[in-house]
Amino acid sequence: MIPIRDNIPCKRKPYVSWSIMAICIIVFLVMKMMPHEIQRQLTYYYGMVPIRYSNPQWSLSFGLPPDYHISFFTSMFLHGGWLHLLSNMWFMFIFSKSIEGRMGHVKFLMFYLICGLIASYVQWYFDPELVVPVVGASGAIAAILGAYLVLYPFARVVIWFPLLFLPIFFQLPAIGFLGFWAIIQFQNATSSILFDGIVVDVAWWEHVGGFIAGAILQILFVNNEGNGVILLESDDLKQEKNTDE
Repeated sequence: MIPIRDNIPCKRKPYVSWSIMAICIIVFLVMKMMPHEIQRQLTYYYGMVPIRYSNPQWSLSFGLPPDYHISFFTSMFLHGGWLHLLSNMWFMFIFSKSIEGRMGHVKFLMFYLICGLIASYVQWYFDPELVVPVVGASGAIAAILGAYLVLYPFARVVIWFPLLFLPIFFQLPAIGFLGFWAIIQFQNATSSILFDGIVVDVAWWEHVGGFIAGAILQILFVNNEGNGVILLESDDLKQEKNTDE
């Protein structure tokens, strides 16, 4: 299921969201123009490799400084491929504008970065022996989804269900779509540590950590200027009110 749009009016231009998206895209394109070996070196250096901080001897033997914790931050702006980049940027495009509108530009940036760091540390905590770089903005974007679920649970999200590429569209409340998304992330995250032999190529715990952090911490960043529920009135409901009047 692919979200197409929501029905929350945008009160502010989401300049911070657009800037973050632009940085991620530019970094990705610049790295794509580099030789493959240079891309690999940069990904290992600036991506978050969990075993780098759990096993200093491995880190030193691999040529990575074990105390270089800046990678928990820089990994948020790296992506592993086109699909990874496009899916992250699309979810951010759909859901971040409403959250930035409620928080304001500066608070939203703080929220995004803090929750992204928390998500990275959660991934490291639950999978400390992972030897491949964890990259991507998905942890911070998961925090946006968590905040969205709390602030706008009954917002309408238009969903495209790509069944044989047919244009099948329907609407779900945010609590249904994002709740289902969160359940899938938690199921995959727990399966990755409960069952041996499962190949993990997605940072599921980063998604779970970011989502929970966003849902909890959003209250520290939202501006108390109106109730988000008021913004959820549909056009049909407004027309009924005007008719009654």
